[in-house]
Amino acid sequence: MWGAYCPPRVSPGDPMLVYLSKRLLMTILVIAVTSVIAFLLVHLSGDPAAAMAGEGASQADIEAVRATYGFDRPLYVQYLDWAGRVLTGDLGRSTYLRADVTDVLARHVPVTATLGVCALAFALALSIPLGVLAALRPNTVIDRFSLWLAVAGQALPSFLFALGLMYLFGVYLRVLPISGSETWWHFIMPSVALGYYATPAIMRLTRSGMLDVMQSDHVRTARAYGLSPWRVVVRHGLRHAIIPVVSLAAVQLGFMLGGSIVIETIFSLKGIGHLAWESIQRADIEVIQAILLVIAAAYAVLTLLADLLNAALDPRIRIS
Repeated sequence: MWGAYCPPRVSPGDPMLVYLSKRLLMTILVIAVTSVIAFLLVHLSGDPAAAMAGEGASQADIEAVRATYGFDRPLYVQYLDWAGRVLTGDLGRSTYLRADVTDVLARHVPVTATLGVCALAFALALSIPLGVLAALRPNTVIDRFSLWLAVAGQALPSFLFALGLMYLFGVYLRVLPISGSETWWHFIMPSVALGYYATPAIMRLTRSGMLDVMQSDHVRTARAYGLSPWRVVVRHGLRHAIIPVVSLAAVQLGFMLGGSIVIETIFSLKGIGHLAWESIQRADIEVIQAILLVIAAAYAVLTLLADLLNAALDPRIRIS
């Protein structure tokens, strides 16, 4: 009927749909390539059968382990078998814990995920306001303090900072627990220790982005229209300066998930980093492979989400 309303439909040439398809395909390829690399690293770093058999094992025992777990097959056959099981949700069985790897990861991943999210939240809450203030007040005390904080964050090892927090708040003041993961209080010091390492990069990127944006034409126009300073800074300044910070935050969260082993060991958090360390010592091949795959997949998915969020914030990215 003439004049009837037709709801809009997304065409195949929609920029956002094309951008999503490209990034999704790239994410799948990254995960696939990483699975190959993870499998090869585990199997080419040494004889897995000898590692599982343990020290002092005879050659006959090693050969028995190799035949039992299929290590005598060609490497590509082993990978295809493992990848096929992974696609069905079967990550294998832990030879040391005598349990499904999926169940083992389900007990440890939430601890690391909670630690990573809390650490990133702390880093963003500290670095973004400092970066904005440093850009709005260059060459002042706030700017100098922010730069000093960035230098100190990169120079101070995370384990040393964690031990200092543990002594101050856990031993001397006795206001925070120093080990375990039973309550939210247990995650405060580990989150600060892990998140502080990511603060300098985010703060410097926010500062440089705000310095460039605040000198742009659209910010001058907003000021000329008499908009409030808060609206100019947040809506017209920070909205554009935050775009590269989103990508960096996703990368930093991936680093936190994969590099939390030191913090988890110091604070006795039974997360995926601590599990990886124990699995390497035990030569638990299936668990090591699953951990590498999970961390790589999490990193790739976080990067995908950051790209999509950037595309939503800046339409120009969709046509790239």
